[in-house]
Amino acid sequence: MLASLEPWLHPVLIVLALLAIGFAILNFGAVKRILIGRPMRTRELYAKHTKLLWYVALPVLAADLYSSVAYGPEAGMTELAGLGDSAKWLILPITAATVSLLVILITSYIMGIMAYPDGGGAYAIAKDNFRRPWASLVAASALLVDYVLTVAVSVSAGIQAVSSAYPQVIPYETTLSILCILIILLVNLRGVAESASIFAWPTILFMISMMTLIFAGFVNEAHQGFHQAVTPPLGVLPAGLTLLLALKAFSSASSALTGIETISNSVPVFREPHQKNAIKAYIGLGVITGITLLGFAWHLYVQGISVNPNNTMLSQLAGLYFGHGVVYQVIIWSTFIVLILAANSTFTGFPQLAALVAADGFLPRALTIRGDRLGYSNGMLVLAALASLLIEVFHAETNALIPLYAIGVFLSFTVAQAGLVRRWLRLRQGIWPVKLAINAVGVGVTALVAIIFAVTKFTDGAWIVIVVLPLLVALSAAVHRHYEQIGRELAIDLAEERPETHSVISIVLVSGVHRVVLNTLSFAQSIHTNVIAVYVGFDEESIERMKKQWEAWGSPCKLYTLKSEYRSLLRPLSLFIGTLERIEGGPDRVHVIVPQFIPRRWWHNALHNQTALLIRLWLMRNRDVVVTTVPYHLHQ
Repeated sequence: MLASLEPWLHPVLIVLALLAIGFAILNFGAVKRILIGRPMRTRELYAKHTKLLWYVALPVLAADLYSSVAYGPEAGMTELAGLGDSAKWLILPITAATVSLLVILITSYIMGIMAYPDGGGAYAIAKDNFRRPWASLVAASALLVDYVLTVAVSVSAGIQAVSSAYPQVIPYETTLSILCILIILLVNLRGVAESASIFAWPTILFMISMMTLIFAGFVNEAHQGFHQAVTPPLGVLPAGLTLLLALKAFSSASSALTGIETISNSVPVFREPHQKNAIKAYIGLGVITGITLLGFAWHLYVQGISVNPNNTMLSQLAGLYFGHGVVYQVIIWSTFIVLILAANSTFTGFPQLAALVAADGFLPRALTIRGDRLGYSNGMLVLAALASLLIEVFHAETNALIPLYAIGVFLSFTVAQAGLVRRWLRLRQGIWPVKLAINAVGVGVTALVAIIFAVTKFTDGAWIVIVVLPLLVALSAAVHRHYEQIGRELAIDLAEERPETHSVISIVLVSGVHRVVLNTLSFAQSIHTNVIAVYVGFDEESIERMKKQWEAWGSPCKLYTLKSEYRSLLRPLSLFIGTLERIEGGPDRVHVIVPQFIPRRWWHNALHNQTALLIRLWLMRNRDVVVTTVPYHLHQ
């Protein structure tokens, strides 16, 4: 049925999109209120209802990390699929190593929250512990890239989970992924608290689904045995296994740890006390994620599940235990929803981090502005746009995006823990040797994983991140230099410098004698005595006609007429202004007043020349020229 509708689908979608855009333009305020909600006062930012309880924040912010269990073990086994059935048991040590790394990272980030309660994660840690800003910029750039890729990977993985059960969806994966991003964007633009109330329950449903799957596996093994006919042999090293390949599989499986920094970066969204509630969320997240990874990997091993590009390992295991009935559908659809919602936690972390970096002057200041619902809406829009672009370029293929995904994640892990190592060495307080040992181990492991990803996945797309990260760091440094230069140039000496009076001449641009010119000339003569009118004609007849009309009107001020043989307004006007500025004893400021009538209906603008806009854009490049537009609102 979808195939028969395909020729009509795109034209219909285009027409609907155009109608929606037209309606939104005509009724912007009403549409914005419906989609985003009423504007909120700044003081409501500190109200309790805009902050999250830890057990509500846990499923919301955990969606990114916890959803990774759906594809993390499979990503590791995909690297070993070519070795045959004898390699299947390796999922156990690989997953155990991943959970060990999870414990190290959560412990590290809990220490980071205790030291830096205002959030910021790796960026805040690096900023405080490294003298030069490059380390914090590397951490911030890596995290921002990670957030963009989190959205792209999570959404595309969610759509792939559905296409495993419904293959007819496969041709539409890219379009559906982008549509999901737009929906998540709209919900988050409504505010953190509202997105939490909407998105917490689906994440809880997925957690229950995974626990149900693991419990069903143990029930099956209690009856069928923990070693069944399909269970591959344990401990046999397959031919062709190398250390590099094993490390490559471990690093791919470690993609299940992406998103672990989200809680650390989002500490301000927790209710008071921020630190304690964030730590509770981290502990709860670590326990449930570790249990799920180990249980899921064990059942995949016992049942001898193989990697199938058209059917995820989770789908195969659920189908084996529950068939394709109601429970299977719940697991598949909850997996889809939570993978989509994993992107939602990123819509909290990315804007928060971007605002922190922008407040320090390393990103555009527009990212620090809060929207109507008190969220950093500009950051959300940037995140949605970049993630949609990635999905379009990579056609929503999860395995193609994961190599890009993981390098930034583990690089930021490494920078954060290196910063904490420097902190413990500097402060030497309490049980600092224990903290130092934990973070030192973490630095070594995460750096190793990042290097393995960079080397083994270089040709698969990892080179993009390796190129993009230095460019982002350089761009951030350039933005900071620009703000510093602007700050130095705009600074004044409060003790010496005072406003001074200039000699100003006002030029009113006229196109004839009519009510718009009357309105503009009245304004000009109300603020200045030195006012002249300038008319640009394209031939002698029009110039003479203008002079006669002006005289008949009583010559309210001196009129200068300019002839433009090339039918251009801008060049003769620029030459005239230049002549005024060069006159000895002439004005040191030129005030150009541009009349503009405003049509009653928006579509009437297409019926008139936008000359006033062109003149403003042209004259703004002149240093000593001030441009003012005087609007006249039409009644018809």
